[in-house]
Amino acid sequence: MLTKGRFTRKPKTARKKLFARKKICRFCADKNRVIDYKDVKGLESFVKERGKIVSSRFSGNCLKHQRRLSDAIRRARFLALLSN
Repeated sequence: MLTKGRFTRKPKTARKKLFARKKICRFCADKNRVIDYKDVKGLESFVKERGKIVSSRFSGNCLKHQRRLSDAIRRARFLALLSN
């Protein structure tokens, strides 16, 4: 807020605290789960309705599994198993 040329802080009671829950990689948690380009139903949950790949920030995947997942989605698109 700006008053008389100075910035003032909100009172402590007016501030909200946001707690983000730590996302856990589904593939690290369940070792039996496999990323496969032929598993169209499994890949569809990681693709938005416009066809974009969901980022790891939203999906909660670790870097290793996010890379494998994006490669599998690209392969499935190339073979026309998934739409663009």
